[in-house]
Amino acid sequence: MWGNTLANPVAAHVLEQCLAGHPWSREDVNAIRTDESLIRVVAEGLADRFDPRLCDIYTDMFAWVLGQEARDLNEKDLVDRYRRVRRPRPYPAKNPDAVRDVYVLSRVTLGADIAVTSVLIDGAKRRFRNATIWLVGDRKSYELFEGDSRVGFYPMPFKRGAPLYVNLMERLYVKSGIVLDPDSRISQLGLLPICPEENYYFFESRAYGADTTDALPVLAARWMREIFGVDPKAYIDPTRKVRPGKFITVSLGVGENPAKRLDDAFERGLLEKLAKRGLPIILDRGPGGEEAERAERAAAGLAGVELHRGSFGHFADLIRQNALYAGYDSAGSHAAAASGVSLMVFFKGAVSERFFQRWKPAGTGSMDVIRIDDGPVDTQALLGMID
Repeated sequence: MWGNTLANPVAAHVLEQCLAGHPWSREDVNAIRTDESLIRVVAEGLADRFDPRLCDIYTDMFAWVLGQEARDLNEKDLVDRYRRVRRPRPYPAKNPDAVRDVYVLSRVTLGADIAVTSVLIDGAKRRFRNATIWLVGDRKSYELFEGDSRVGFYPMPFKRGAPLYVNLMERLYVKSGIVLDPDSRISQLGLLPICPEENYYFFESRAYGADTTDALPVLAARWMREIFGVDPKAYIDPTRKVRPGKFITVSLGVGENPAKRLDDAFERGLLEKLAKRGLPIILDRGPGGEEAERAERAAAGLAGVELHRGSFGHFADLIRQNALYAGYDSAGSHAAAASGVSLMVFFKGAVSERFFQRWKPAGTGSMDVIRIDDGPVDTQALLGMID
């Protein structure tokens, strides 16, 4: 969840009421209906717990909100439809090779598109052998799969963190083809009708596998087996630019969530520790702004550290070629896990135990996941855990 938006007291109160099992107030929700805190605090706060009970609360609240925002959307119809599509429905075994188009909605964030969306894309490729698999979303997400000739790009702009009404101005509707929804913000977590219902398959990631501690890539693969009878895995396939030799990739990005990061002393110390391994280090500078400034401070004057300037798709390609990845819980850690690369992840800012279990990296490589609880952190002790 976005730690810097909790200053909105109404949004914080609404979330607290929901988490405590108390009724939410339409008056309170209406007061933040056109504010970004409705999404950043309330919607993401409910989703991040991965609690089936909170799925029902989200459905009721946002069906009402959507009914207020768009005249063609009816609250009861949205709820009734959601209750139908949330139930897993196996794909009928009728000539899947005749399907020409499969649309997979982006999860909007790069890390989620690797951990979850890529599993659905891979499964669709296996089940629908003659179809083009269209990634519906932003070009930054598509760049993760641009090297895959089976995956096409269907642009659907989405402003993350914007007020809800902004993202309702241009709504998606696909008249033909199969649609796979990995609990996407584009569909408002499955609430918006975006295609004929018989063509729609919804992976309710917040509730599926509620009796397990499995990570999201594992659950997404299980859902694909249940619905489509295939055995997919998370993957990335950005355009390849081969870099010879062994090296280490590092990202200090936290997806605009400051609760995930440690201090400057840790970030500098991490690079110093890794530099002792004798391999070049490529440190992602990120999209600019505060993240770039932190990367530059951490690397200043340190021999063997190169700042990467470019798209995340290119950096993800470097991750899959390297010897080791290190960083916070972020898109980079999921790219490493999906590529079978050894990784070292410092996981801070989990809002619940289930959040940690769901978002921890899952892959075939060596994974050293160091969980950091809230409160004071002994930076030197933490750095001492790094060989």
